[in-house]
Amino acid sequence: MKTSDEFPELSATELKGLLEKDELNVKHEEAACEAIIKWINYNPASRQQYISVLLPEVRFAFMPTEYYGNNVKSNIYIRDNEECKPILINASLAMSNHYVNCPSVFQSPMSRPRLPCAVLFAIGGWRRGRLTNAMESYDARADRWINVTCEEESPRAYHGTAYLNGNVYLIGGFDSVVNCNDVTRFDPVKKAWKQVAPMHSKRCKVSVTILDENIYAMGGNDGHFDLNTAERYEPETNQWSLIAPMNEQRSEASATTLNDRIYICGGFNENECLITAEMYNLDCYDLVVGGSDGINHLTSAEAYNTVDSTWHVVPSMYSPRSSFGIEVIDDRLLVVGGFNGFGTTLNVESYDEKANEWYHVHDMSIDRSALSCCVVPGLINIRDYTDSGDMVTASSSTGLLPV
Repeated sequence: MKTSDEFPELSATELKGLLEKDELNVKHEEAACEAIIKWINYNPASRQQYISVLLPEVRFAFMPTEYYGNNVKSNIYIRDNEECKPILINASLAMSNHYVNCPSVFQSPMSRPRLPCAVLFAIGGWRRGRLTNAMESYDARADRWINVTCEEESPRAYHGTAYLNGNVYLIGGFDSVVNCNDVTRFDPVKKAWKQVAPMHSKRCKVSVTILDENIYAMGGNDGHFDLNTAERYEPETNQWSLIAPMNEQRSEASATTLNDRIYICGGFNENECLITAEMYNLDCYDLVVGGSDGINHLTSAEAYNTVDSTWHVVPSMYSPRSSFGIEVIDDRLLVVGGFNGFGTTLNVESYDEKANEWYHVHDMSIDRSALSCCVVPGLINIRDYTDSGDMVTASSSTGLLPV
């Protein structure tokens, strides 16, 4: 819409065909409305007659009320158009039903969420003193969790997960008897688990990330000691190889990849909770993001600026927690479940960097800590993992385009 020379040349039928698709990848529904207005503005005299045909294809339930009032109801093509009045009534109804979580919220085309381009999986963990094999997927566009548990997989906690080349890898952890070095792989299309090569070391509370199409597993506890060792998995050869050890022993630390470098932050070293972080190859910084300081469960958070190599404080989470899942989806940092100092929680919240605010997200179905999360993009069977699985595939807003 913003850069294509072909967009203004679309016919009304072609534009309607794009807007009505559940697969249209827009993070914010305002973009769909802006596309309609920009298309009409290209030739208002001949195109404004199509507003009442195109407008019903907007999923108004997912549009902010402030934007709706300031940019839709007051738009010159809409406000005085008699054919748009019933559309606006239905739009307002869809928005109000969405905000009160009406059970029939997805029955109206205006209330049906578009399919996400990626889903987040939350796998395993502790729940009320027992391990669980629960697996839920989070649909960020609908703000819903879906139970996709596969009974084929054994319960596991304090493990790592990673998505690579179409598969979700479940790495190490605790199986209720011993700390594990085994690794299993889940194919979300075939919905099947497969055992792959084990790690060199048993690693409960392991830290995992991806770099250059390889999986890195760092630290953790082998049942006797917190580890400073690390290893790399190459899926093409199905082999793990040891890499340079970390400067410190770390279990239950958090790891990520940023600008082609691996960072691992915080954790426990058998004696104390750590505020240090390391980069592969190993420089040190300070970090606190949630977790526990050994006494209290924390809400605090800090962010790292790669330009000037500094950390800065960001707003605190609403809920204190440790042993939670964490991932980025739809440009938001999602914090999932964990232990809040009293028990396991099903609470989820997200951080929006642009707004510099935390927001409440729909709770998981079950409370758990020591779970692990990963994001899976581009699934051909995405409907199986979203709240859109039983959607109709075509918009019900039919009607002939005016000549």
